[in-house]
Amino acid sequence: MTHTLRRTTAALLATVVVAPVLLTQATASGEESAAVGSSGIGDAYWPLDGNGGIDVASYRIRNRYDLATQRLEGRTVLELTATSDLSSFHLDFLLPTTKVTVDGARAEHARPDKHELRITPDAPLVAGSTHRVVVSYAGNPDGKKYAGERNWLANDREVVAMNQPHMAPWWFPGNDHPSDKATFDVSTTVERGREVIGNGTLVSRKKTERTVTWRWRAEDQMATYLAFFAAGDFEVERGTTHGIPWVNAVSRLQDDRQRAGSLRALRTSASVVHGLAQDLGPYPFEVTGGLSTGLPVGFALENQTRPTYPTLGGPAEGLIVHELAHQWFGDDVAVARWSDIWLNEGAATFMEWRWTERKGARSAADILRGSYDGRDASDPFWEVTIGDPGKDLIFDDAVYERGAMTLQALRQRIGDDAFWTVIRTWLQQRGGANGTTQDFEALAASTSGQDLTSFFTAWLRTPAKPARTADNGLA
Repeated sequence: MTHTLRRTTAALLATVVVAPVLLTQATASGEESAAVGSSGIGDAYWPLDGNGGIDVASYRIRNRYDLATQRLEGRTVLELTATSDLSSFHLDFLLPTTKVTVDGARAEHARPDKHELRITPDAPLVAGSTHRVVVSYAGNPDGKKYAGERNWLANDREVVAMNQPHMAPWWFPGNDHPSDKATFDVSTTVERGREVIGNGTLVSRKKTERTVTWRWRAEDQMATYLAFFAAGDFEVERGTTHGIPWVNAVSRLQDDRQRAGSLRALRTSASVVHGLAQDLGPYPFEVTGGLSTGLPVGFALENQTRPTYPTLGGPAEGLIVHELAHQWFGDDVAVARWSDIWLNEGAATFMEWRWTERKGARSAADILRGSYDGRDASDPFWEVTIGDPGKDLIFDDAVYERGAMTLQALRQRIGDDAFWTVIRTWLQQRGGANGTTQDFEALAASTSGQDLTSFFTAWLRTPAKPARTADNGLA
């Protein structure tokens, strides 16, 4: 998510600490039977996010959306693995559910909470076994609320399913946490004459007398909040630049001048990706581009392969760079828990600084110096501990800017060669999976051969302005 227009509300590797709780059920003889999968995956910020006992490999979503009534009905097929013996399990979902099957057999379903869909299969699931779960549903996402958020962005002409940290439960059932990535194949049926845009590549467009169904598929696994669809009237452009295919779409709710500006900005996407790859390594996905909505949205979001933006009538280079840098930091390498959000936002902001530096306009060192000198020690900015900011502050300015400052200060502390080796190694080793702050600290220390404990303590975990010392990368 971009820092300049951010919203102010608020596959794991070995070191990931998210650990779901499983509740066991006792048999009549007192022996333990299969567990009930927990209603949360173990993230302290949002305890109901994700679910225990399951690992989803893929989502095949088939939805029909009526723009006039904002009614959505559909059917989602989840291919998942039981990570423990389960008598029942949960999915995160807000819409009324009409039917659930597991491996073709009707399964009981209940609502222990408005956000939770509890599924009890005909027979318990055995740890390590794979299953096909089909959920059918219908309802109006508008007005649904979770964690204080009402995230449905729509009017009678357009809808865009974009938000962070939560969006998926408004339009499909899933394991809604970045630590469980999956592949997505999404078909959306709308009235004929409307366009639908989604992640990845357009697979097909099938028309009937009254409707059209657009099918989009993303080849690489992604976090649930990064999956999106947009439906309405869009001007769509396609092409290939620097060998990178792209698809851009701009809402016809924007006037002619706005739409021209938005298209002009989005056309730079592939070139920006090509430029970022000079520092970060190969672009991790099969296609790029972006979508600019005409709906009143106050932020941009790094939806995988195709970020979503508000109207881009003015200068937008920094915004484009930020969201496309997220394709590496946040999308390809996702956070393992929401407290690690600085790894996404700080890195994307730092790459804005690096972009400015590469253009010869201003060095990242000079930007760090100006940011550091521009705030005295009493500024509340320094009170945010960005290594664990709390759920109400995950989009605070400090997470973005102090996060970028941390990376530039690390660059100055360990030197350019070691720094870029850390960044590229992080992306190569963690690509397609997740990482934690502790993982990043360990990599930086091992790569540089330096003890960086006090450095990261000062920048990430101390609610105070770091001292201007060589140890903090500021001398």
